[in-house]
Amino acid sequence: MTYVVHEEGGTVTVTDRALTQIVVQAAEGVDGTRVHRARRKLTLEIEDAQARVGLELAIGYGKVLPDVAHEVQVEVAAALARMCGLDVRAVDVTVGELDRR
Repeated sequence: MTYVVHEEGGTVTVTDRALTQIVVQAAEGVDGTRVHRARRKLTLEIEDAQARVGLELAIGYGKVLPDVAHEVQVEVAAALARMCGLDVRAVDVTVGELDRR
């Protein structure tokens, strides 16, 4: 979903690819996480500057899954708010795999 911000001096368009990169980099910035790249199960819905994100992660074996998932939720919401001015209503995380790295 492309996100367009209308400002006094013109518009700023943030492409789906850029939004996806923001979400992936924020999620993978949390220690022990990886966004599934092959399947890339990531959704992003934006309406009236409000966003809802859904993503599937692989988390390192031995990590406390709810704690890591919560940290990903916080980081993704903060990145979208900071970089795009979005009000993130929800970040839904699915743990789809455990990494043994």
